[in-house]
Amino acid sequence: MKIITDEQCVNYSRSAHPERPARISRTLERLRNQLELPLTWAKPLPVAEPAILRAHCAALVARLEKNEDFDGDTPWHPGIADHARRSVGGALAALAAARAGESAFSLMRPPGHHATRDVSMGFCYLNSIAIAVLEALATGAKRVAVLDFDVHHGNGTEAILLNHPGAAFFSIHQFPCYPGTGGANAGNNCFNFPVAPATPRAEYRRVLAQAIDGVKNFQPDLVAVSAGFDAYARDPLAQETLEAEDFHWLGESIRQLDIPAFSILEGGYSNDLPELILAYLKGWEGR
Repeated sequence: MKIITDEQCVNYSRSAHPERPARISRTLERLRNQLELPLTWAKPLPVAEPAILRAHCAALVARLEKNEDFDGDTPWHPGIADHARRSVGGALAALAAARAGESAFSLMRPPGHHATRDVSMGFCYLNSIAIAVLEALATGAKRVAVLDFDVHHGNGTEAILLNHPGAAFFSIHQFPCYPGTGGANAGNNCFNFPVAPATPRAEYRRVLAQAIDGVKNFQPDLVAVSAGFDAYARDPLAQETLEAEDFHWLGESIRQLDIPAFSILEGGYSNDLPELILAYLKGWEGR
């Protein structure tokens, strides 16, 4: 298992904001100190501007340099344009590893799946997973599926990939919940699996399995996973019920697809995030 990270991503914060540096720093500490899973480490790749502009308009990219908050959840930080680009670079490095036959997880911040073509929102500035998918399709991939199991609907990924040839989007998320989208399928390639708040674990897993079956039936040559860990029972930003064992099962389910895959970190705001990520990685590696 390859972990892509760059500790520069902990160098921005706003007081009391849930998307905080400790999400990465504590997870890195846990992964470096564990002995159950052999890991290799890599840095994000450089990001060429044309790759970003496949997913985003030039005005959004320019807006990252302006000292103005994007919304109440998405503050501007000094250097946020560089932080967002490094997070994209993590997704691109994970994509490259998957194409080389490796399992890869990009452990970076900020997350990305709420950023639309022209709006940064929901803690997200650039949509790393969408950029990586469009890069894959532009460089030889025929069919790429996105599996988004973050508890919040990946509205930005859906908007960017809507009806895009060769791409399919499968999202399992709490509804109603932020950002208020994802109550039904969209276009011909975006498939949403909304679950009510406090859905029992067994039912939530059944819906997850449905979405994973959808990924399999799409017959992709690559799977890109928006791995959010905020459907956890004790996450402060949602009202769901999953436990560490369920994230282990999710990792196993990715493995059993037997399709090249990479994952990037989206949400997950509980203090238990390091254990949830480790459980997911162990499942994915068959441990």
